[in-house]
Amino acid sequence: MNAKLDYRWHLRHVMADRGMFSTTDLIPPLAARGITLSTSQVYRLAVERPERLSLKILMALLDILDCSMDDLIEPVVAAESAKRKRAAAGGAGGEHGVGDLRPTRARISRADE
Repeated sequence: MNAKLDYRWHLRHVMADRGMFSTTDLIPPLAARGITLSTSQVYRLAVERPERLSLKILMALLDILDCSMDDLIEPVVAAESAKRKRAAAGGAGGEHGVGDLRPTRARISRADE
């Protein structure tokens, strides 16, 4: 089975290393490179992990921060989901699980029967 790859986004750390402690510090240098982003877009870019990123924005960030892609993006092996880990450990059973216990259907009885 092939390992699934994921990544860590280090923009906030790289910014801090360069003395940029506010996300709005990126707005003027991005604008100077022809990229106009709102303050909320820049905040999300710096604080959250982007799922989609324009190559123009990535190249601008590398230029502004004078860094390489290795500094911003760290490839990592994706962690398995908790469900897969439980299944590999022997299913839902175990000391904390319910094992083979399943709910039984409720039986409705009428008082006049």
